[in-house]
Amino acid sequence: MRVLVVGSGGREHALVRSLLADPSVTEVLAAPGNAGIADEVPVFGVDLSDADAIAALAVELGADFVVVGPELPLSVGAADAVRAAGIPCFGPSREAAAIEGSKAFAKDIMASAGVPTALAHICSDLARVEHALDEFGPPYVVKADGLAAGKGVVVTNDRMVAIEHARSALIDAAVLVEEYLDGPEISLFAVTDGIDLVVLAPAQDFKRVGAQDTGPNTGGMGAYSPLPWAPPDLIEVARERVLEPVIAEMAHRGTPFAGLLYAGLALTSRGMRVIEFNARFGDPETQAVLARLESPLGELLYAAATGQLAQAEPLRWSKSAAVTVVMAAPGYPVAPALGAAITGTEAAKALPDIAVLHAGTARSGADEQLVVAGGRVLSVTATGTDLGQARDRAYAGVELIDFAGAVVRPDIAERAAAGLISGP
Repeated sequence: MRVLVVGSGGREHALVRSLLADPSVTEVLAAPGNAGIADEVPVFGVDLSDADAIAALAVELGADFVVVGPELPLSVGAADAVRAAGIPCFGPSREAAAIEGSKAFAKDIMASAGVPTALAHICSDLARVEHALDEFGPPYVVKADGLAAGKGVVVTNDRMVAIEHARSALIDAAVLVEEYLDGPEISLFAVTDGIDLVVLAPAQDFKRVGAQDTGPNTGGMGAYSPLPWAPPDLIEVARERVLEPVIAEMAHRGTPFAGLLYAGLALTSRGMRVIEFNARFGDPETQAVLARLESPLGELLYAAATGQLAQAEPLRWSKSAAVTVVMAAPGYPVAPALGAAITGTEAAKALPDIAVLHAGTARSGADEQLVVAGGRVLSVTATGTDLGQARDRAYAGVELIDFAGAVVRPDIAERAAAGLISGP
């Protein structure tokens, strides 16, 4: 297969690398890619908000298969446009991707499917927001009802902070005020063709920008897999209570979900609860999960895209652990500063069992200096015999990379590596 990967982040770099390792994949292309992806495969410019342009590029390049990474192109119907052009595509339809694009829609799906989730009020004005905050009490959880690149949620004990976030979000859409879910959080990926599904190894990510979960929410500052503290029946329970009911409900509504269904789960004192759904691979969990996957990724995604997942071989996983540490631009996630020169990536890549995956990077000037071009700049992923070794290796790689004001959480996988069964 000649595969086109759509997107430009660390998730897409991880997808590109895994697809390159698949014997059934003869060539990988990317659009628009980033500086690191461009070092490995041909890249082509494209507007991620233009579904027709993405489809036209796939046709022009003679792609046999398209994998759409980010939420934006999925939300505007890129997968529909590619399929309409006669090319198999891994990614849900625009209608099905609403499970991420509208938190209110996701709540409605869960209610109909009997899936356990947080109680919530959908609010269209501040008066309703304040009433809901008073009902649930702190910690307050306020979510913008729309795509927000992982940064549309505020969890705070400060009622005024919650109100101000709601006020800002209400400019564009409704907001959800939810009850707080206690317990550790888990990211679980399910590859599905709309009927059958294959569940990938679970991971845990770190949303807050600062150590010990301080500061604002981000798109994710790091992740690790496996989860040695997770219940042994985690995947079976999630499949039975969450994933299969949601897939069945989507099919029942005439909007079957085929692609990657991401379930953000909380293991609360009252049992498993869904925090959110995404319609694509999570970033940076993908980097950690795919680092452990030994099965051919292209074959798996193609089977899902063509309705043949029931015939897919059982997945094979490395016994190693993987830890991903994100390096972000100064000011991220509020106002990241761009343009700083980046050094040390080659030295980091030379370390054993290390991958330096690019996200917000570009080349600048006649000497093509690597520079910061986005909020999350790089993700350093390492594998090891256990989480402790993988973590040490990842941070050793981070230490060799330098750009002015780099923001790095120092505690990715720290508690899990120490044997503590709690969240990040």
